[in-house]
Amino acid sequence: MSRKTLTRRQFVAATAMSSTALIAAPYVRGAYAAGKVSIGFWDHWVPDANNASRALVDEWAAKEKVDVSIDYITSNNNKIQLTVAAEAQAKSGHDILQMPTWWPHAYSENLEPLNDIMEPLIKQNGEVNGTVKYLGQAGGKWLAVPATPGSQIKGPCSRIDLMKKLAGIDVQEMYPAGAPAKADNWTMDTFLKAAEACQKGGFPFGIGLGETTDSVDTAGAIFQSFGAELVNAKGDVTVKTDAVRQALDYYKKLIAFLPPDAPSWDDASNNKWLISGRGALIFNPPSAWAVAKRDAPQVAEQCWTHGMPAGPKGRFAPFLPYFWGLWSFSKNKEAAKSLLTFLSQPSSIEKFVAASGGYDLPAYANMTTLKTWAEEGPPKGTLYHYPNPNNHQTLSIAASPAPPKIAQQIYFQATLTKMALRYAQGEKMEDTLAWAEGECEGFMRS
Repeated sequence: MSRKTLTRRQFVAATAMSSTALIAAPYVRGAYAAGKVSIGFWDHWVPDANNASRALVDEWAAKEKVDVSIDYITSNNNKIQLTVAAEAQAKSGHDILQMPTWWPHAYSENLEPLNDIMEPLIKQNGEVNGTVKYLGQAGGKWLAVPATPGSQIKGPCSRIDLMKKLAGIDVQEMYPAGAPAKADNWTMDTFLKAAEACQKGGFPFGIGLGETTDSVDTAGAIFQSFGAELVNAKGDVTVKTDAVRQALDYYKKLIAFLPPDAPSWDDASNNKWLISGRGALIFNPPSAWAVAKRDAPQVAEQCWTHGMPAGPKGRFAPFLPYFWGLWSFSKNKEAAKSLLTFLSQPSSIEKFVAASGGYDLPAYANMTTLKTWAEEGPPKGTLYHYPNPNNHQTLSIAASPAPPKIAQQIYFQATLTKMALRYAQGEKMEDTLAWAEGECEGFMRS
């Protein structure tokens, strides 16, 4: 399960509506001595998961004697992103607002720097991964605090039985519950052979080739495993490189083994593919498995979440973090910072993870071995490797390391999947590269 997003330009056009029209009636709780704070959380898809954030805020409010209003804002129809845009434009709204991936950079001029929170949290909780730094920092300043609720890795979720029967791969042996990965042979070449074997066996890998985030995130990880960058960290266009050519050649081979309608897939399609029993593997957080537990338990008990295959330049997994941003126009910044610090304590993080059934991911290195991931099932241990214990893969986001405001456009325009499709459908390599180069040059001008 993932979130569909729009460009910042589209949001600005949509912000004629007031921010108050975008949010539900607030839940208010707390004492009164230290003023008021308002926070907008992402409205969690897991039943009762919002109860964890509500209980934690209640606990902090009672202790600090602060009135706190809470709103839960859905990501459906881009409502949470529209709320971010509306509040930034109006310079009014919540004190703290949860926002996805690219938006701290997009609205950096309206966010309060949070180094005074993040530096102690990192000392306490461990280092954050590179993608959190890339998306959450600018010019040495922390723009926002990484939020546990909603943050996710979109790694492989494989059918234990089908991968063993059709591809000769024991995913539980490669990624044993409670132990480090033994995945040296889990490479892009092995993955391609497995995709071919499962397709011939009637259970193709369910990998989308559309323009929504699941498809883009998969493409990003595959391109990065070949060292393929469309724009580098300096902002130079680097489309016409051997690494990009290698990634496209690989994708062309892989596409031959995917469902014929994969180019039209959205972010629900791969979930449905797995739950229906039609596929041997998808790239997704544990949301598809969680739904299968309810609707198709015979499928769920054969699911195993594990690490990505490694390419010539490493093993990369798509990571989409949420952040909590504090608006610079907040009227109670010190109380808001205290609340953010409390929500980022190890005990709070553990409650978020437990309430989500293991879906939510903290960004901190010391918080990847909580008991929830070891105990969730069936089968027990199926989520053990989901939070990237032992740091066995690099967590990344598609279109990085380009400067975020350029990468955001590459991401939302699905340039990577469009390239892969153009080439796979018969366009000459150099024509595909020329098209992508023109796209990136356009993004840099906008």
